[in-house]
Order: sequence, then C-alpha cells, then structure tokens
Amino acid sequence: MTSLKLTAVGTSTGVIIPKAMLERMNVAKGDVLYAVEAPDGSYRLTPFDPAFAAKLEKADDIMRRYRNTLHVLAQ
Repeated sequence: MTSLKLTAVGTSTGVIIPKAMLERMNVAKGDVLYAVEAPDGSYRLTPFDPAFAAKLEKADDIMRRYRNTLHVLAQ
C-alpha cells in the first residue's frame, strides 16, 4: 500500500502521487485522472473516463444492431 500526502494548492488541496505510480497508470503531468466512487464508498483513481466508456459501449451496441444499414450507407 502506498500513502499519498495532501498538500495545499492555492485555496484547494492537492495530492502528491509518486512517479512510480504515475508510470504504472501510464499518465504524466497535465493528464486527467478520474475519481470513480465504488459501491462500498471508496474511490478509485483511473485515467479512463467512465462516462466516455459508457458512450462508447452504447455506440458499439448501435453499430452491432444496425450493422447492415451502416454497411449500405458506407458504400
């Protein structure tokens, strides 16, 4: 387990994430992390936008259902 230190950033509070953890998540300074609340009330930091993933899933469903129509339109 890694402990993260909270620090003052202007009038907000920031967290210092160790370099090794950033490398493991494949993120760098300036990237966006999303805090996703789990059913047990805890939070998970992830570089993947869950809202975008849901939209992509919906688009995949539409493309699967209308595969033939999209194929004809593409010609």
